Amino acid sequence: MLEYLTLILACQLVGEFAVSAAAVPVPGPVVGMILLFVFLLIKGSVPEQLANVSSGLLNNLSLMFVPAGVGVMVHFEVLGNDALPISVALVTSTLLTIAVTALLMNFLNTKRVDSSNAKVQGDE
Repeated sequence: MLEYLTLILACQLVGEFAVSAAAVPVPGPVVGMILLFVFLLIKGSVPEQLANVSSGLLNNLSLMFVPAGVGVMVHFEVLGNDALPISVALVTSTLLTIAVTALLMNFLNTKRVDSSNAKVQGDE
């Protein structure tokens, strides 16, 4: 179990180093998550112990938001000064995410229905 927690943290660390070395504007943990994903693709499945470790982390995910909440409270005045641009960015990104998700779901469902119809017609 400890080796899989170490694997998760090592992937994050490698991601941080890669981002620092390449000077790309991507968070290190995102690169680390991609590395972990590639590892799992190569392995072909998620090991049971890794699933247990990740479940434990996900069950306590709310604790990860405590530092962000503290940061919001510490910088509340700065956020208040920039409330309009922050609000516009939040609303715009939320609406854009909903629209892209809806379009993607519509596209994927149409492809799935088309392929199902093709199988049914081919069976006749």
